[in-house]
Amino acid sequence: MSFGERLSAAVARFGPLCAGIDPHPALLAEWGLVDDASGLAAFCDAAVSALAGRVAAVKPQSAFFERHGSRGIAVLEDVLAGLAGTGTLTVLDVKRGDIGSTMDGYADAYLGVGAAMAADSITVSPYLGFGSLDPAFRAAEEAERGVFVLARTSNPEGGSVQLAPVDGGTVAQSMVDGAAARNADAAPLGGVGVVVGATHDHGLDLGALNGAVLAPGLGAQGATPADLAERFGGLNGVLLPAASRSILKAGPTVPALRAAAESQRDALAQALTVLR
Repeated sequence: MSFGERLSAAVARFGPLCAGIDPHPALLAEWGLVDDASGLAAFCDAAVSALAGRVAAVKPQSAFFERHGSRGIAVLEDVLAGLAGTGTLTVLDVKRGDIGSTMDGYADAYLGVGAAMAADSITVSPYLGFGSLDPAFRAAEEAERGVFVLARTSNPEGGSVQLAPVDGGTVAQSMVDGAAARNADAAPLGGVGVVVGATHDHGLDLGALNGAVLAPGLGAQGATPADLAERFGGLNGVLLPAASRSILKAGPTVPALRAAAESQRDALAQALTVLR
């Protein structure tokens, strides 16, 4: 099955939620864990046990694993392996973006057939030019994985680049249009999604996307399910709201984490009926 088919099936089965796994130092401390690879592993074991087979997608933030070096990367590999085959897809948040053979290397690492750090999808940065991501698109298509392209992020600094005018629109809109072009002939959904922050009005035309929108900012960052229904009403595709801290703060027990995720998932499902 293509990534678009698998994501559509996961959202239909579990509802529209991408739960983040962001094991930053403050959360490890709140859970009573040591800020090292052993604490990281304990944190992730609980999160995977709570979320696998319960939500459509899980988004590990690579930075919080990389800060622990090779042992942290080993934990990330375990997270990806632990979610594989559960029906819950992985969105590895790595925001990679480069040119030529370097981008080939990133594609081989995360997206290619037999990739060492294989995820169902990854986030990528297009700000060396949308075309610089071609190696990622090719590898993802061949291995039936997905790619989420940064378009309009929620951080205030992003606007100076993403809202710059180009070809009668904005840079952010050009990224959405590039994704839509790659998804044009796909059914039921293309494998190239975009990242659009949920915390503000984005001003984008998503009517031709035919793909998924990963929308971070739900919960602790301030966006509500009602906000999402209003801001993404014109979407042609699947909305995948992402929440991390609002779920993870319920830990460290598996039942509490699971309950927080399911509560968020159910609230989204009710609010987003208008998008179906």
